[in-house]
Amino acid sequence: MRGGKPVHRSPGSSKLGRRRGRGHVPFSVVPNANEDNPSALSQVQHRAVSELLRVSPVADDLAHRFRAAGFSLALVGGSVRDALLGRLGNDLDFTTDARPEDVLRIVRPWADSVWEVGIAFGTVGCQKDGYLIEVTTYRSESYDRTSRKPEVSYGDSIEEDLVRRDFTVNAMAVALPQKEFIDPHGGLEDLAARVLRTPGAPEDSFSDDPLRMFRAARFAAQLDFEVAPEVVGAMTAMSDRIGIVSSERVRDELNKLLLSKHPRKGLTLLVDTGLAERVLPELPALRLESDEHHRHKDVYEHSLTVLEQAIDLEEDGPDLVLRLAALLHDIGKPRTRRFEKDGGVSFHHHEMVGAKLTKKRMTALKYSNDLVRDVSRLVELHLRFHGYGTGEWTDSAVRRYVRDAGPLLERLHKLTRSDCTTRNKRKANALSRAYDGLEARIAELQEQEQLDSIRPDLDGNQIMEILGVGPGPVIGAAYTFLLELRLENGPMGRDEAAAALKEWWATRS
Repeated sequence: MRGGKPVHRSPGSSKLGRRRGRGHVPFSVVPNANEDNPSALSQVQHRAVSELLRVSPVADDLAHRFRAAGFSLALVGGSVRDALLGRLGNDLDFTTDARPEDVLRIVRPWADSVWEVGIAFGTVGCQKDGYLIEVTTYRSESYDRTSRKPEVSYGDSIEEDLVRRDFTVNAMAVALPQKEFIDPHGGLEDLAARVLRTPGAPEDSFSDDPLRMFRAARFAAQLDFEVAPEVVGAMTAMSDRIGIVSSERVRDELNKLLLSKHPRKGLTLLVDTGLAERVLPELPALRLESDEHHRHKDVYEHSLTVLEQAIDLEEDGPDLVLRLAALLHDIGKPRTRRFEKDGGVSFHHHEMVGAKLTKKRMTALKYSNDLVRDVSRLVELHLRFHGYGTGEWTDSAVRRYVRDAGPLLERLHKLTRSDCTTRNKRKANALSRAYDGLEARIAELQEQEQLDSIRPDLDGNQIMEILGVGPGPVIGAAYTFLLELRLENGPMGRDEAAAALKEWWATRS
């Protein structure tokens, strides 16, 4: 039974979770999750114990200090979940009955450094021997109907703390230093089943903190878990509550989702539950209706596929700029869709419209100016390759392509290649070969001309000297003229550039 008074839990010795133990259970004797696979939980157990042994020196040392001061300490939440999954990193989360001022008094003489950024929410952060540690006082938090900031109140027991957690897999703890497993809500069972549930009724949980609905999608994407039907139902019914959460918090969750291993899973959940309609409406808008007379690609599914293909091309880890550009590259299509007389569908200039929409949406989500600039620029440029047709690339065209992409060139390569989702292998191979040819031309010209720093053959001072004029708008116009010559003809040399400049000046005069 889920509900009722929470108790410290040990799953039974046969089916996991069928029998609840009372009291703290030594972590090393947490029993098997599946009687049909007797080694399943023993392997999980082994991983968890190994992970805990790795962090024991710092964790046990801290726990003994809390005990000596009259307080308890437990590893909690994502740290326990990740230990069971064998992926515990160097970020450790603890919970305690000590109030923040007591936590500070305990950790200051012990830690290498301490920070108080989250102290208003009961969290003290510190660093020790390479571990990033957060110690949070038992607490509960909730939103009222209008505030964007949660109200935090402190609790007196770990049961109170765990019941306010977002999901059961994050509502487990290991009391230290004795390493006793605490699982009052069946988190271990749900971890074994790879499912996300809330400790109590999902409606109550999401009412307390609507951002948990977004976190459900994020954890589904990060962990490749399924979301329980009752949780999906509550997310759908309460999706409008996400409006109470600040744009910054929504943006941070969206970033974590996009940077996960399975972003499609989380994005699909956001769209299906209506949450995306409230925070990223351009995404569900890509589900364009089609009929027997106006057939076209499913732009929504195409965009998710482009995202996945872009991820496959990443070389140095997750790239948020590339992933956002891949997801948003076609958001201008709904605004530009036209039904042609021949029965076809066109989306003329959707890249320009999409760039503007991208800038507007990312600004609303409080992304940095640099990120907004780079992503919207990639959206604007994503069709540039196709604009040159299938003919041979001239030197001038290559220079302009590189110049326009600037420092985003490598990302533009990946985005353009990812944007091919046709099932026609011959067409896909032809596009790939064409882009191979473009990259080869870029490399060839790069060797000769240093394409990534293309400038006119004369600088501003030389222009003023040759024309015999001072600073002013005419110098900018002359510079632009010379840059166009450089892009069209390649390096000209000072004398040839000066002659062209004088001819331009005479015509202008």
